[in-house]
Amino acid sequence: MKKNTEKRNLLSIEVLGVILGLIWIAPFYLMIVNAFKTKREIFSGVLGLPESLNFDNFVQAFIDLEFLKSLFNSVLITGLSIVVIILFSSMAGYALARNKSKLSGVLFLIFVAAMLIPFQSVMIPLVSIFGQVNMLNAAGLIFMYLGFGCSLSIFLYHGAMTGVSKTMDEAAIIDGANRFQLFWYIIFPLLKPISVTVGILNTIWIWNDYLLPSLVLNEANATIPLKMFFFFGQYTKQWHLALAGLTIAIIPVIIGYFFAQKQIIKGVSEGAVK
Repeated sequence: MKKNTEKRNLLSIEVLGVILGLIWIAPFYLMIVNAFKTKREIFSGVLGLPESLNFDNFVQAFIDLEFLKSLFNSVLITGLSIVVIILFSSMAGYALARNKSKLSGVLFLIFVAAMLIPFQSVMIPLVSIFGQVNMLNAAGLIFMYLGFGCSLSIFLYHGAMTGVSKTMDEAAIIDGANRFQLFWYIIFPLLKPISVTVGILNTIWIWNDYLLPSLVLNEANATIPLKMFFFFGQYTKQWHLALAGLTIAIIPVIIGYFFAQKQIIKGVSEGAVK
């Protein structure tokens, strides 16, 4: 009796998993299938397969999206943002964890509290201030991402530092290492799992961010999400081109995950253990 109940429960879980999987994959099916259709085929039926594979939609969308330029902008801004976030957050997390003064405790609480402040509440004054100093460009955007990404990153690095013994610091200093050498050659390599986690978490929201680039960048320097906004505005009623452009836009993410999936999973799991 007990075995039959367990089998029914297992079957129910499997059925639920299949249903959820179909619900999850349905939007991707509609996007990819309709990207190969003509405008007439889409309005005739969105669920059916295309009469033929029409790659002209992708060629036109690729040209109109200026995809290579948009991809370069996204990779440049995301990559530099992740580098500066990891560099500054790791150093700050190390300093705050090793320094037990009241000031460091207050600073750490300020960083933690900053995670609760919504971007929308500082959006207008932030853009106004950066506009006054001529920083409404890619460099200014990276600087903003550094500010918004540091709070969570410092919190994670600070927590990871609790697992690194102070005796390593003392031994390195006795051997003649200065603080710079101590951190970059001894401490920072030990923080690799949490660095991967920080990189993943920040890459996800920076790569997909639309709101901040829309306030800072113009169309000539647009990232992929911002360029997709202009693209959809241009092809509101031409869904065959819009869906082809959307399909092209998600390809870099899929390729990136395909090549880095082992490192991503390892980083997240090891970071959680830390």
